[in-house]
Amino acid sequence: MIKYEKEIGDKMSLIQEMELYAKEHNVPIMQKDGVHFLCDFINEHKCTRILEIGSAIGYSAICMAMLANNLHITTIERDKVRYQKAVEYVNKSGLSSQIHIIHGDALDMDIDGMFDLLFIDAAKAQYIKFFEKYEKNVKKNGYIITDNLSFHGFVENKDLVKSKNLRQLVGKIQRFIDYLQNRADYDTIFLEKGDGIGISRKK
Repeated sequence: MIKYEKEIGDKMSLIQEMELYAKEHNVPIMQKDGVHFLCDFINEHKCTRILEIGSAIGYSAICMAMLANNLHITTIERDKVRYQKAVEYVNKSGLSSQIHIIHGDALDMDIDGMFDLLFIDAAKAQYIKFFEKYEKNVKKNGYIITDNLSFHGFVENKDLVKSKNLRQLVGKIQRFIDYLQNRADYDTIFLEKGDGIGISRKK
């Protein structure tokens, strides 16, 4: 029991270290209530195979892998510095047997296998492309979860958007939300968790 408690304590210390690194280096990671919701969702729906688009520094992948020994995550990151940091953190976590990190652009590769859950948390302007490219990897009655659909409240409050670039990005997120609502082959709900989460169940 003491050994187990130490392992849990070490992992929680690593999570705090990653949160500090992300804050100091301006790396976007999931908000705490968002990642807590994601982990609760995985437990509730007994997801064991997860495909993640957008590893960043491996924060969400490690949080997910900590849930159970039979949970396996394939995660893709295109930024080399973040990918290298993710590899470092995954190795420190002792979860490298559960987390497979791939360096590259998710739109330029193909992933084999079927997954219980596809988690999209990458370039928001490409969400429709990510969804359409990887939905074939989601099993029937599996789920696709997308993060950052509120985007700091700008999507709901477009009058607060001042710059042209930000207005274009917010517009693309809104188009993705509309896209999900019009996909009759998915049941989609939107929740005010973290920075706004969409949950789409494949019929």
